[in-house]
Amino acid sequence: MRKMLLGAVAAVAVSLPGAALAQSNTIKIGILVALEGAFATGGQDGVRNVELALKQVNNTIAGKKVETVVAPTDTKPDTTVRMARKLIEQDKVDIIIGPLSGSEGIAMRDFAKTIPDKVVINGISGALETTWVDPAPNFYRFNLDGSQWGYGLGSYVVKKKGWKKVATIAADYSFGYTNFMGFAVDYCKAGGDIVQRFWQPLGQSDFAGIIAQLPDNVDAIYLGLGGTDAINFLNQYQQAGEHTKLIGGTIMADQTVLTARGKAKDALKGTPTSGPFADDDTDPAWTSYVKLYQNGFPANQRLPSPSLFGLGYYVATLAAIKGLEEAGGDLSNGQAKFKAALNKMELASPVGKITLNENRQATGTVYVTEVVDGADGNMTNKMVAKTENVNQTLGMTPAQFKALGLPSRDVVDCAKLRAGG
Repeated sequence: MRKMLLGAVAAVAVSLPGAALAQSNTIKIGILVALEGAFATGGQDGVRNVELALKQVNNTIAGKKVETVVAPTDTKPDTTVRMARKLIEQDKVDIIIGPLSGSEGIAMRDFAKTIPDKVVINGISGALETTWVDPAPNFYRFNLDGSQWGYGLGSYVVKKKGWKKVATIAADYSFGYTNFMGFAVDYCKAGGDIVQRFWQPLGQSDFAGIIAQLPDNVDAIYLGLGGTDAINFLNQYQQAGEHTKLIGGTIMADQTVLTARGKAKDALKGTPTSGPFADDDTDPAWTSYVKLYQNGFPANQRLPSPSLFGLGYYVATLAAIKGLEEAGGDLSNGQAKFKAALNKMELASPVGKITLNENRQATGTVYVTEVVDGADGNMTNKMVAKTENVNQTLGMTPAQFKALGLPSRDVVDCAKLRAGG
């Protein structure tokens, strides 16, 4: 599949009439995306969605032809920076769309500062620090961060499910901490208690030790995992005969997991989760996008519906297209007109209006969903609640939010949060 995607992108670049023209008549976009590691399937969907968005404008923006170059990563920050440098120095791209994973985003924030005359639009990486701590003025994120995605889920499981005591398992890296933080803030405020926390390194497939230590006296287990890590856990969880109810982090019940082969995913039925969209959303903007995606690729070359990863890259590309059109394709003077257009942008997306704050970080809607069997025989996510206008500080003042500390294994402290400390 990876070879097919890379070949397709290369074919687009070669066949475009603008590819042989001078640089001033061509806009060159680098796609920085994980095509190896735990999130390779999501990365493939990211490439599909960049292609899909550009196809809607006939690969032409402001009268200029668009050429794309894919730079594959493996979610490791050093690889990401190396590939980004290749895009800039060797491929001579004008813009980078990416990366995909949390720690990659932090690395790209720092790399972006070394290329101030180029714009970087985040793909779907969700670590809080990327835009919260010393953000780069040329790095834009039109997706919510992981803590925003987690917000609303905690209060839902307390108030609607009555699950007031949980243990948690999450990926031991920046996004895992960030996504967990959003859930924990909301859960603790609603009166829930987190009795035990476990952390698993990204890509480490053996969960037996953690499963053996899971407490019995909890209402549910929060799982902040995704990709092949999620599938590996579910397989081992079922083999161990465990039946405790599950709560999913944002990427735990994504289409990349729900469409995986085997029965492991069946353990997710009924699992509540939260994130930037709901598969069954009836809003015309969403249903039109899903239809566009499904009609854009043969069924055996795509997922049943767009993944979170694909959606992120699609929205990022929409932002690039709109910003470039408003700038008239002018990328001179350090891309000043393009940056100005992005800074003031209100983007109409498949998941509603997206605006950016002073950190160039998105504010938008969070959907709470539950995993159910879909009419087409595939598992899907049914919307049960949503929260609009979720900002980067989760409704708190910047001072209150900063007082929580940066995402880590120990943040959030439920007792301290409820005490107002």
